[in-house]
Amino acid sequence: MTENTSGTFRTDFKRFFIRGLAVLLPSVLTLWILVKAYQFIDVTIAQPINTGIRALLTELAVRIPAIQDVVIPDPTAIDEAMAQRVADGEPLLKFATVQREFVASEINLWWAQWAPYLDWIGILVAVIIVYVAGRLLGGILGRSIYRRLESLIITVPLFKQIYPAVKRVVDFLFSEDKQISFNRVVVVEYPRKGIWSVGLVTGATMRSIRSQSGEAITVFIPSSPTPFTGYTITVPVTDAQELPISVDEALLFTISGGVLVPPHQSDSKDADTPPARRIQNPPTPGLDGPQMEN
Repeated sequence: MTENTSGTFRTDFKRFFIRGLAVLLPSVLTLWILVKAYQFIDVTIAQPINTGIRALLTELAVRIPAIQDVVIPDPTAIDEAMAQRVADGEPLLKFATVQREFVASEINLWWAQWAPYLDWIGILVAVIIVYVAGRLLGGILGRSIYRRLESLIITVPLFKQIYPAVKRVVDFLFSEDKQISFNRVVVVEYPRKGIWSVGLVTGATMRSIRSQSGEAITVFIPSSPTPFTGYTITVPVTDAQELPISVDEALLFTISGGVLVPPHQSDSKDADTPPARRIQNPPTPGLDGPQMEN
């Protein structure tokens, strides 16, 4: 009797524990990703900007008497600090150096008191800088300056090997007028006959390849569970069949390892769904999709 109760408890515990993970894990992972993203932005962008702002405030306080009166209420504070250094056996510094250190210490102390609010200044400044850069690059003068800087960057060793590849990736992700777009889903026999892989059509293939393969298309085969990596293949048009699913549904299918099947493609639903269609003409980048035939 005890063994049955123990076995039942273990079975129930395992079932409910897995159910709890299925419910809580997506929310916990999403929150973790957002927190890590914020920490990365805060450490790599916001904090360096805030450090520069505090250094700028220090320089302004040293050079502008009106700010010094606010930061250093007692004019004899610097003299006392210098005397204390001598008493401690430390080397005597110039008055301006001790003044700058004293002002920087006061500003850092003041900043720490309001840190929960002032730390957002770095992120705000970064957003403004990116926005202003985007506005400047929208004009003729800005684009001309950018091209000159870019031509200078690609002449620097190491930069000229890394920068072009990084720029292509960034242009692909953020460019508003990029020609490459995943606008249809196909299924092809890859990596060999009899194995069907879901792919995303990126456009027509290169002319040098088309001269050997005939009319063909370029297909990106995303990998699981990270669809940002995968394989780029070229297949004849007659070997690719379009699937009646959206790109988002195809990506979900890939990310989940085939677990998340589109509702209208599941066996539990009505089987009367549009059949796969062969691509009649290869798509041309920048134009609407290829013509289809039932």
